[in-house]
Amino acid sequence: ATDYDAIALMFLLEDLHLAGVIGVAVMVNVLIFAWLRRQRGALVGVAAAIVEKPMKPGLVVGAAVFGAGWALTGTCPGTALAQLGEGKLMAVFTVVGILIGTWAYQRVGASLEAWLRRG
Repeated sequence: ATDYDAIALMFLLEDLHLAGVIGVAVMVNVLIFAWLRRQRGALVGVAAAIVEKPMKPGLVVGAAVFGAGWALTGTCPGTALAQLGEGKLMAVFTVVGILIGTWAYQRVGASLEAWLRRG
């Protein structure tokens, strides 16, 4: 998952092995959260209520920016740190971009959300 070529081949739909790994991880999490909801706090140390977040217009914009960044850099935030550990220099730029994007959202996120709700 830290290899740029593997990511590129996934986005080009030429090698779906990594997409399958991601899909299995998503399904495992869906099953775990469904099970946790049915437990309704019966487990010690697990929050009793798992509530859904409301849909916001900014989520679509954010998902598009996240996807574009992932496709361009060949990494997502988690694997960018793994790439740093592997000594891949390009990961430094990705991590800096993630930090700048997080800072920018903190500065303009609320006004961007309000603008998107009006439009």
